[in-house]
Amino acid sequence: MSYLSPKEFLERYAAAGTAKTQKSAGKLLALSLLAGALIALGCAATNTAVHGMENVGLARTVSGLLFPSGLCMVIVTGAELFTGNSLLALSLLEKKCTLPGLLRNWGIVYLGNFLGALFVAAGCVWFGQLNYSAGGLAVYTIRLAAGKCGISFLNGFGLGIFCNLLVCLGVLLALSATDGAGRLMGAFIPVSYFVLCGFEHCVANMYYVSAGLLAVRNPHYLQLAQAAGVDLSALTVRGFLLGSLLPVTLGNVLGGAGLGALLWYAHLKKD
Repeated sequence: MSYLSPKEFLERYAAAGTAKTQKSAGKLLALSLLAGALIALGCAATNTAVHGMENVGLARTVSGLLFPSGLCMVIVTGAELFTGNSLLALSLLEKKCTLPGLLRNWGIVYLGNFLGALFVAAGCVWFGQLNYSAGGLAVYTIRLAAGKCGISFLNGFGLGIFCNLLVCLGVLLALSATDGAGRLMGAFIPVSYFVLCGFEHCVANMYYVSAGLLAVRNPHYLQLAQAAGVDLSALTVRGFLLGSLLPVTLGNVLGGAGLGALLWYAHLKKD
């Protein structure tokens, strides 16, 4: 068969949690840097593709077709992504890992994802990638970042839950396939849904908002954004950390861990 049953792929993920939580800090950091950079590159690609589109539905659809490639690359390379690792709750329930090991993995991977995304954001801003359309891409990047910082705590939390339900479902669907094409398709479809709907992903926001914050430090980009009427009041480091990253991260953890717990109860828990 070209796919595994739910019980089979859940058991595989639970067992993989042992290795994930026992991996050395150096390897975890390296693989999480890679994952953060790959997701950020997907974000940069979608911004570039849609920054000149006025039709919102078309722009979301194009983004939904491009962004999932980032998760596909994460899965193929074995990189460590914080949102996907929310499923380690499944390993914890199966007693394949310990709570300290889980929290250690989450902490190192979150830091590594942030640094990887920041690296790409800085490169795009400093090396002129945002110069597309005479700086129109820079204006779009700044406007998007300001909007993400201006979202309410409750909205960020709720949209974060829905986002990571789909991301973790993509991870599990990829694991259910036994061939390369099936793995990529399994990861692609759920992630395209979350992008299309505009749900919130903390690692993606590490790129989106960091790029916006760095772009406004460029006088030319700042002048273009002000001339375009972009409201910059929410685009601050505090707005990023407390207004965007915190609620979205909490929502992502609940969405991923909740999905893992639900599937564990349905397929693995002994009656």
